[in-house]
Parts: sequence; C-alpha cells; structure tokens
Amino acid sequence: MKNTLLILLTSCFMFVGFAQDSYSLSADSKLTIDGTSTVHDWTVTANTMDGTLITEGNSPKEIDFNVVVADIISERGATMDKKMHTALGKDTSPKVRFDLKEVKNHSTFIGTLTIAGNEQEVEITGQMDTTGDTITISGEHGIALKDFNIEPPTAMFGQVIVGDDVTVKFDLVFMK
Repeated sequence: MKNTLLILLTSCFMFVGFAQDSYSLSADSKLTIDGTSTVHDWTVTANTMDGTLITEGNSPKEIDFNVVVADIISERGATMDKKMHTALGKDTSPKVRFDLKEVKNHSTFIGTLTIAGNEQEVEITGQMDTTGDTITISGEHGIALKDFNIEPPTAMFGQVIVGDDVTVKFDLVFMK
C-alpha cells in the first residue's frame, strides 16, 4: 500500500511539473505594418486578430496567431486598401498566419509565417514579458514581399510603386 501511495504522489508531481497554461489574444493587442512607396511612406493597421498561446513552464510551447486581411486598413483610403488586400490574396488566403515551432533564448520565435498562401520559416526577435496572468510579446520584424511571391502594388499607371520591404510592429497581449 505504501508503494502504491508513493507512486501515485510521484506521478502527480511529475504532471504538475509539465503543466500547460493556455492564453488568448487580448483586444489590447496592436499590429501595424510600415512601408514605403515612390511617393510617400505609409502605415496600415491590423484591426482584427486572434490567437492562442500555450506555455509549458515559463516558455511558449505553441502560438497560433492570425490577422484578418480584410481588416488591415490604411489611413490613405479605400483605393490603397483594395490594392493591398489584392496583393495579400484576401479572396484566396483571408488570413495572415504565424505558427510557432520553437523559442530560442527566450526572445527568438521560430515558426511558419503564411502570407497570401505562401509559407516561409522565419525567426522573429521580440521581447516577452510575463506579468501575472498576462504574457506580452512585442517587437518588429522586416519582411520582403518578394519572399512571399507578392507583387508590390502600384497606382497611377505604375507611377507609384510600393517598396518591397515592410516592417511589421507588434505588441501582442495574451491573457489567461
């Protein structure tokens, strides 16, 4: 009987050591994309995002993060939004997606980024802060549109051309 009790207690402590916690993306999260064109710099804002984060111990084990392409909006108006949505493949790939594969050094997130239906493995450096029931991941990451087979949008009969490089700035807040 003592051996059975000892085995049961040891098993419980092992499972507690491998406990996982689940977090959901908060509405306090922010994501913007900065870029250039032959005429002006621009910024667009992701207005609809969702995601989950699962930790094991103090480190993320899984991150599933999505941005709804149709709700990425600029301050420059509907024409720019339509061109951007077309370039991002809104009709065939309605979401931009990031799936975590591993975390290196508590600040480098390696995973698969899918934009316009094209996948790339990326290493995103960010800062992760844990406070109570909240995990915040913030930083910025440069993306070359050509790496995702995206043709930079143009306007005014090709006189305005979007630059190939954009910078994604993020402040993602996950809550239990």
